[in-house]
Amino acid sequence: MARRFEQAIGLIDEANGADPNQEIRDGERCPKELLYSQRMTEWLERLEPGASEVLRLAARAQHIRRWEIPRGSYPMNRQGYRAWRTELGRFHARTVGALLGTAGYEEQTIERVGALLRKEHLKTDPDCQTLEDVICLVFLENHFEEFAQQHDEEKLLNIVRRTWMKMSERGHKVALELRLPEAARSVVEKALR
Repeated sequence: MARRFEQAIGLIDEANGADPNQEIRDGERCPKELLYSQRMTEWLERLEPGASEVLRLAARAQHIRRWEIPRGSYPMNRQGYRAWRTELGRFHARTVGALLGTAGYEEQTIERVGALLRKEHLKTDPDCQTLEDVICLVFLENHFEEFAQQHDEEKLLNIVRRTWMKMSERGHKVALELRLPEAARSVVEKALR
């Protein structure tokens, strides 16, 4: 069991390691989606140390090969964003499903990981909710500050409010404990008033 899990993680990391987009972490350049998947794993371990194997696989594969379907390939409006996100969920599920099959996972596990990546039953499936909390925490901690510099305050407030609605009470508590830069914290606090 542990062997196929390690093989699957290796395959996911190899797939994300091909990302042409780079990000800096601790002074070193890293493929962006590989770094994202590592952050997802780190946050899942902090939030849910006893997470199931399925949830750990889904967290690691959350953005698998995401650069292949750029946001700009869809209309830059709310409907375009939703269509893009729906297609990403399907794409991520298919992509990781093939890798999990290679690692020897059965169809039931592959489908379960896919369901988590497609965000099926978000508010009623505890694993799906935990995954969503992890996604939101990774965003707030690592991407929100840069994102905030690219958008006006009203859009940011709406995004924070929508993000907050997706999170559980546990996620809220942890998010409020994050050490965010002052400008980012100010936006979050204003959105939650």
